[in-house]
Amino acid sequence: MHLFEVFSIIGTIAFALSGAVVAMEEEYDILGVLVLGLVTAFGGGVIRNVLIGVPVTSLWSQGNLILLAIASVAVAFMLPAVWIGRWKKTEALFDAIGLAAFAIQGALYAVQMHHPISAVIVAGVMTGIGGGIIRDLLAGRKPLVLRDEIYAVWAILAGLAVGLGMRQGTLELLVLFVLVVFFRMLSVYYKWKLPRRSIGTVPVKEQGTSGQDHSYGGSI
Repeated sequence: MHLFEVFSIIGTIAFALSGAVVAMEEEYDILGVLVLGLVTAFGGGVIRNVLIGVPVTSLWSQGNLILLAIASVAVAFMLPAVWIGRWKKTEALFDAIGLAAFAIQGALYAVQMHHPISAVIVAGVMTGIGGGIIRDLLAGRKPLVLRDEIYAVWAILAGLAVGLGMRQGTLELLVLFVLVVFFRMLSVYYKWKLPRRSIGTVPVKEQGTSGQDHSYGGSI
């Protein structure tokens, strides 16, 4: 089996489980769990295909991966709540594995199509984080990639490494995979975050005692 296929399998299982667990946390029914699991597993790849010019219908050629994702969702749905609670403790690890696997897979996909390095990076990032963004939006949550520990940066670096030539052998790609997982887990453990700025709630106007509105810039 080609390493490309291995990364696809790892990412599919990890993200399908992630989507299914999030859906059950939000108390979705079995159809909602299935949809969220499949969207998490394949959403990033669909976005990538649109961006790099691959027909979206190519998704249907991945029949075995779709069946694998459905099986993963079914297993998650039938697991006892206690087991799911234990799995939640390692959720970040599974998410990191899915991120690394799909980021590398997406970047390799773009390289095979002879795209420039900018497209390789975008393909890696969108394959790695796209499904998670769609998952969080459908679950009514703020996307993890936009608010939590450093996340997308590791997908960017994975795409950059593949685009710069770190794809010559199986060992190189495995090392890259391990590094992405390792640094993602470090960012979770130490809560590394990108710089952020909060401006809070800025009042637009105040109601005066005389019934007139007064803004901070003067009367309107």
